[in-house]
Amino acid sequence: MKKLLALTALAGLSLTSCYQQQKDCKAYQTGKFSFTQNIGGVEHVSIFERTDSLQIETFDGKTDTASVRWVSDCEFILQKLHPKTMQEKKAINMKIVMSDDKGYTFEYAFVGDGNKQRGQAIKID
Repeated sequence: MKKLLALTALAGLSLTSCYQQQKDCKAYQTGKFSFTQNIGGVEHVSIFERTDSLQIETFDGKTDTASVRWVSDCEFILQKLHPKTMQEKKAINMKIVMSDDKGYTFEYAFVGDGNKQRGQAIKID
């Protein structure tokens, strides 16, 4: 009976290990990425290139630059360098929550705001 319980527990552990989420944040700290989001029923694509300290993003034909400050291997703060509105002055907290061989899933919100949203970035370079 003890052997059966041990085998059942071992089988259960091996099955759950197959479903563990990969999280290789360092692989996605720099590079060129795309992010697609739905705004008002219309899909918009943002292309951004991130170095260890800057992110340059092109969205709807407009290019913006933001500073990148890494808090940990998987979390960073974006702050626009040339904000034009009060909304753009707010820093954004970004956190990589899962990754695979194509890109990563992230959560983001304005710093201090608990209203987190999710997105997926695909590495294109």
